[in-house]
Amino acid sequence: MRTSVHHVELWVTDLARAEPEWAWLFGELGWSLHQNWQDGRSWRAADGAYVVVEQSPDVLPGPHRRTAAGLNHLALNASRATVDRIADEGVRHGWTLLFPDRHPYAGGPEHYAAYLINSDGFEIELVAPRPTG
Repeated sequence: MRTSVHHVELWVTDLARAEPEWAWLFGELGWSLHQNWQDGRSWRAADGAYVVVEQSPDVLPGPHRRTAAGLNHLALNASRATVDRIADEGVRHGWTLLFPDRHPYAGGPEHYAAYLINSDGFEIELVAPRPTG
């Protein structure tokens, strides 16, 4: 039995606005478009886990609040080069680097990562593996 995440579903208020941000991010991470329907998209990682971004008629009005009860952030693995590239280029694709004064060690001196937030308020943490040796 696999012990990884099967999928995560994120609801957005405006799919037309949100989709390009997520499509760029997942493309940079090497994920592929998995599903595409009128009100949603999903992207799949190489290990089979996937993330759904959907505009549901059941979503409550108002923005996502990562500091409210519920999802604070989604942490994903990435190489150091990918962490650096996404942190540098993210602003042109709807993502803002959080904690820029402490980047890439905002999580501590042993934790190489980029923390980004998009226009809907969803935070992504991209974590690079520790160097071996």
